[in-house]
Amino acid sequence: MRVIGLGNALTDVLAILNSDECIQEMGLLKGGMQLIDEDKLLKIMAMFEDFDTFMASGGSTANTLSGLTRMGIETGFIGKIGHDSYGKFYRKALEKNGIQTHLIEGDVASGCAMTLITPDGERTFGTYLGAAATLTAEELSPQMFNGYDLLQIEGYLVQDPHLIRRAVQLAKDAGLKISLDMASYNVIRENHDFFQELIREYIDIAFANEEEAYAYTGHEAKEAVAILSRECDIAVVKCGSHGSIIQQGDYYTEVKATKAKCIDSTGAGDLYAAGFLYALSMNLPLETAGKIGSILSGNVIEVIGTNMDDKRWDEIKLKVGEILRK
Repeated sequence: MRVIGLGNALTDVLAILNSDECIQEMGLLKGGMQLIDEDKLLKIMAMFEDFDTFMASGGSTANTLSGLTRMGIETGFIGKIGHDSYGKFYRKALEKNGIQTHLIEGDVASGCAMTLITPDGERTFGTYLGAAATLTAEELSPQMFNGYDLLQIEGYLVQDPHLIRRAVQLAKDAGLKISLDMASYNVIRENHDFFQELIREYIDIAFANEEEAYAYTGHEAKEAVAILSRECDIAVVKCGSHGSIIQQGDYYTEVKATKAKCIDSTGAGDLYAAGFLYALSMNLPLETAGKIGSILSGNVIEVIGTNMDDKRWDEIKLKVGEILRK
């Protein structure tokens, strides 16, 4: 299976905080993602000068693709960057991770996600979309989807419904399956009707965490996964340390989380999706897909950001191999 992803091309700038106070001062929602303007971006950057910071290529879709590539799946990414240092960094990072880039360059500054990590490991995003938000439906071409089997998209793209509609239609025309990461609970609340249209008409696989699932269905995880599974083929609700719930038709299973010490939850859902989609590419059962997703997500929360070193990836592959041999 080959996977093409469409998402916001964002460089993650991560800061480890001593408390939740800075999040409140910035007017951000803890655990959520909020779009910010340039003024707020500059304020957060100034605040970050007092903390240890790290930089990495980011964006939900790109994180998932990086995980898939590490597991041996061929991937490509469609997004938009600016003619600046963040844009150059982003392109090089994707290429280093083995992702084929379909990056369009524009005149607006590249996007970045200011990521605030609190002592409990929770991450809060203040996202300046920049060039990422200027990608238009007209810049997508049928050729971008040729040779791929699945399109991975992120719910954060709802700032441009026309863009998503064109992407999913081009993907369907090319015979691709479509997988959606539902993004963030506040994004779903603000764009509920569009999410409903998207899932019911185009999506084959939907990923949501408990808060996102509740924002979409108004129900807790078990009821929410049942509702979602009636609107798409495979529904997954991730429940943090309690594992995940998966349903396809009448088939239902609960998968335990991998034991881990959470340092930074950034990318946990993205890497879960990578492991899950990898398993589907191998035609493995859904329960096995959930277990592999949990292994990847359990490992990424033990590091800052989403970049895991070769040693950790070797350990991940050994654990996956053990599951496959059972």
